[in-house]
Amino acid sequence: MASKMLCLCAGIVTPPPPPPPAAKLANTNTCSKLPLSCSSDKASSVRLQSFRCKALGESSQPQTSLAETVYPGIYGPWTVDSTDVREVILYRSGLVTAAASFVVAASAAFLPDSFFLTGIVKHNLDFVYAIGAGGLGLSLFLIHIYVTEIKRTLQAFWGLGVVGSVAAYASLAFPAGEGLVQYVVDNPIAVWFVGPLFVSLTGLVFKEGLCYGKLEAGILTFIIPITLLGHLSGLMDDGTKLSLLGLWMALFVIFSGRKFTQPIKDDIGDKSVFTFNSLPEVEKQAVIEKLEQEKFSQNFD
Repeated sequence: MASKMLCLCAGIVTPPPPPPPAAKLANTNTCSKLPLSCSSDKASSVRLQSFRCKALGESSQPQTSLAETVYPGIYGPWTVDSTDVREVILYRSGLVTAAASFVVAASAAFLPDSFFLTGIVKHNLDFVYAIGAGGLGLSLFLIHIYVTEIKRTLQAFWGLGVVGSVAAYASLAFPAGEGLVQYVVDNPIAVWFVGPLFVSLTGLVFKEGLCYGKLEAGILTFIIPITLLGHLSGLMDDGTKLSLLGLWMALFVIFSGRKFTQPIKDDIGDKSVFTFNSLPEVEKQAVIEKLEQEKFSQNFD
């Protein structure tokens, strides 16, 4: 149901893919057919025609072993280049940074007061929180989503969360002589200020769960808001909150770690869609007509 709704919202025309090229083809992730996918919405200055030629190996430039694999796309074949690899690695690194920071900060709730690391962690909670927010921001900047509006919405929530965090610290936590994180723990109402940051995280894990069928991401989609709303409302006792927090920590580590077990192409998705989206409307229509003609020729033959 969720994927159906996302497809309806996208409004992307998806004609049948062109005939497979003579070069070696590899299967794409099934998520590439969805408007919410494993691919970034970066604008490309490369036109579709030259993009197809490069994918078919007609360029005189030598290819790396990674770029030798050609993937069939909705609007033409495509390959993985060094820029794609760098962005995917940075995206995954941002998730690892966010997960590691969250685990370090949340561990303060479980460490005994007598443990020598407890004081160090508690005195640096805001610093760790800032690092985690930065890692999440990097991932949201590089996240691969077909629908630009969805990506911008997640980024907007992240921005609101950062602004809210700064405002909460300056107007509430600092005057009270507390750090931001500790103030939010002691004053549940402050969740309203930092909450948008976690909304963006929830959106990210929802996308990952929907795209790749990751169980840990799907569970996190519910654990994150339930934990925060339980703290905000005061309807959840400390034991339950700690249990959910521990589960959140474990799943976040598994989720971020498993990202590095995926092929690079999974986080790129159907690159031809973004080349197509970067074209002027007239060229888009020409591409669609060409694909329809190719389909007609195939059926006629």
